[in-house]
Formats: sequence, C-alpha cells, structure tokens
Amino acid sequence: MGIVVNQSIKNVIITCLGFGIGAINTLFLFTKFLEEEYYGLVSYLFSVSNLIWPLMAFGVHNTLVKFYSSYINKGEQNKFLTMMLILPMCIALLVGFIGSALYEYILNYFSDDNTIVQPYVWTIYILAIALSYFEIFFAWAKVKLKSVFGNILKELFIRVCIMILLFLVSLGMITVQQFIYAIVIVYILRLLIMAIYAFGLHEFKFSFSLPENYISVFKYSLLILLAGSVATLLIDLDKTMIERYLPIEKVAKYGICAYIASVIIIPSRAMHQITYPLTAKLINEKGFKQLRELYKKSSLNLFTISGLLFVLIICNVNQLFELIPQEYELFIWVVLLIGGAKLFDNLLGNNNSILFNSDYYRLILYIGIGMAILAFILNWICIPIFGVTGAAIATFTAVFCYNLSKIWIVQKKFRMHPFSKKTLITLILIIVFLFGFYFWDFGFHPIVNIGFKSILIGVGYVLLVYLLRISSDINKLINRYLKK
Repeated sequence: MGIVVNQSIKNVIITCLGFGIGAINTLFLFTKFLEEEYYGLVSYLFSVSNLIWPLMAFGVHNTLVKFYSSYINKGEQNKFLTMMLILPMCIALLVGFIGSALYEYILNYFSDDNTIVQPYVWTIYILAIALSYFEIFFAWAKVKLKSVFGNILKELFIRVCIMILLFLVSLGMITVQQFIYAIVIVYILRLLIMAIYAFGLHEFKFSFSLPENYISVFKYSLLILLAGSVATLLIDLDKTMIERYLPIEKVAKYGICAYIASVIIIPSRAMHQITYPLTAKLINEKGFKQLRELYKKSSLNLFTISGLLFVLIICNVNQLFELIPQEYELFIWVVLLIGGAKLFDNLLGNNNSILFNSDYYRLILYIGIGMAILAFILNWICIPIFGVTGAAIATFTAVFCYNLSKIWIVQKKFRMHPFSKKTLITLILIIVFLFGFYFWDFGFHPIVNIGFKSILIGVGYVLLVYLLRISSDINKLINRYLKK
C-alpha cells in the first residue's frame, strides 16, 4: 500500500486544491460574472460533452490499463498502444460524419426553447474529442504508476484557466462568447500537454499491425465503452434532461448544488488514479489475497474520509448559500441525495477497478443498461413533478441500485466484500455528527460560522476515528505527522 498511500496523498491534495478553485468558480465567479442563462449554457455544454466523450474514447482508457501489464514484449506493447490511439480516432470521425449529416436536425432540436445553445453545438464535439484523448493519455501515464502530473492537469489546470478567463470577462477584455471558445482552446491545450508527457514515459514507436490478442482487446473495449457510457450517463443525464423540461438557468442552479455535493468524491478520485492500475496488475497476476486486502482497505479509508466531507458539506451548506447571489437558491434535497450517492460511491472502494479488469465486466454492462433506462424513466417522471429535486431523486435511486448490484457481483464471483464492523462504526459516527451539528450555528458572519463549525467537526471526527482505531492507514498517517 506504500505507493498507493504516497501518490494518493499527493492526488488528494491536488484534487482538494482543484475542487477548491472549482468551488470559487462555481459558487462565486460564474454567479457574479455570467448571466444565469449563460451559466446554464456552459453547464449544459460540459454535461453533454461528458456524455459523449466515453463514446469517442471507445473504452480505450480502461482497456489500456487492463491489458498493458500483460504485454512483456515491447513490440507487442507498441502494437497495442498504436491500436489504442487509432480506435478512438475512427470513432470520432464516424461521429463527426453523422453529426455533420444531422446538424440541421440537431439545431432544430433547440429551436423552440433554449435557442441560446444553437451557436455552440459544435463545441460539444470538440470538447468530447479533447476529453476522450486526454483520458487515454492519462491512462497511459497511470499504467506507469505516474498519476500525479495527469491529476494536476485534470483537477487544477482547467479550473485555474477558467478562473482567469472569468476574470477577463469581468474586466471586459473578452466577451461571454469568446469565453466559451477560449474554454475549448484550453481543453485542447491540456490534451497536447498530457500527450507530450505520456509519450515521454514510454519509448513508443507506431506499429501498424495488430497485437496477437486484438480480438479480445476489441471486444473488451466495445463492452467497456458501453459500460463506461452507462456510468457517465448516470452522472450527467440529470442536467441534460433538466434542460428539456425547465428553463436553462435551472441547469446552473442544479449544477451548483450538485457541485457542492460532488466534493465528497475527492478521496475516491484521488485514490483511484493509482488503485486502478494496481488492481489490474493483481488480477493479471492472480494475487487475490492482496486484492481482498486492497478492496477492504480502500473501501474503509474512502468511506471514513468522504464521511467527514459529507458531514462538513451538509452542516455548512445553509451558511454557504448566504454568500451566493439570492437568485441561486439552495435545494437541500439535491445536496443530500447527490451527496449520499457520492458517499456510496466511496464506500465501494476499488470495486469498479475489480469488475472492469475481470472477466465479469459483461455483467456490469447488462445491469448498467438497466440502470440507465431506470434513470431516464425516473428523470422523465420526477423532473416535471418535483423540478430539479426530481433529477436528484432519479440519480440517487439509479446510483444506489447500480452500486448494490456491483457489490453483489464481486461478492458472488470473488467471494469478497468491502464491509466490516468498522464500516458500521463509521456510519454511526457520520450520522451522529450530522444530527449533532446540522441544526445549530454560531450566529456569526457565514464565513466565520463555517470556519468555527468546520474546525469543531473536523477535530472531533478525526479524534474519534483515531481513538476508535477505525483505519490503521489513517492512524499511521496521523502518527507520522505527530512525530514530525
């Protein structure tokens, strides 16, 4: 676990900084410098491109991690990597051709409501390509167990650039329209930097012949494409469907609440950068004893850390919204439900890595398609009735069912689960802190109130986690800093 802890700590710091800057952008700069409809437009463009890029990537970012460690011969590695670069390009060209043929129809889709989207439809395609190839080159770095630089680009680079661009908008140096085009350029630039870094990690030469197991590689990519698209669909379908039933500014209001809740995913995003390739390696080498240990430890550590974030967010969210312009109202159930879904994601540990790198990934595809259909139906029913809260209900329900299915499959096929008595203790701890701190405030200025309350929660929570010895890894980390 040494390399996991080392790079995970760095990735947690980077991801926290990235989410901090993202929070400033999302809660204060976007709301201050952009009109509601343009903020909604930007949120919508990001959401749709996030739905499309897994299709463009053709599952290659997962395939690369699964198969790379199985190649010993450098020639076969080059054949494999060449195939990984060409497949997404073919898909992107096909999608581009279809999009060009149906472009007028796509524009007419926005002709009745939210016509503001029409001039920017083409940016979705460019963003999707940039996102897909960035993830491919990021996976290229991960298989070399070099995830920190890619994480800087993923979590920090984009958000810092967006912050700079928002200030340029506020100073009148660029228009809102130019701001949107500049974001596209930033995503392309990030891709180029990641590509240069990835090529520097491997003495790569293009080899235009197929690896020996190309059929297995292609089948896996196809199935992971569908499974990955399902997972992305569960995350971003809600914002896309809100645009169809409600004014586009509602996308921005929902997006703010969802972003606040999404901070809970920081620990898993950081740890998965390194546990994913390690899981693939353990499965390829049949190291199931180590895999079981990694599964339990990753679940407990992530649940413990994300539990603290969940408590901090829920207990401070009312005060936080006092700092945001009044037109962006708080939807507390959106924060609770999306936050609960993210907390459950953390509880799974490296479950996704186990499934996507095993022979049972097909089961996830079939279940995932069912969950995507469920999410669509629930959004279709709930949004007209409950508004943006209906989207959160749909997302939480679909994610909850999907995660339960994944836990059951790993238990059934690998005879392992992530739970222990300490999981229950952590859950009780989270509930006690939620009810203990949600219903009272100091009565000071919101920023001061959030600061004092967060210190009390943080110190009390960490102290109890340490005294109860919930996580040996967390205790070792605390002891190391206490000695220093």
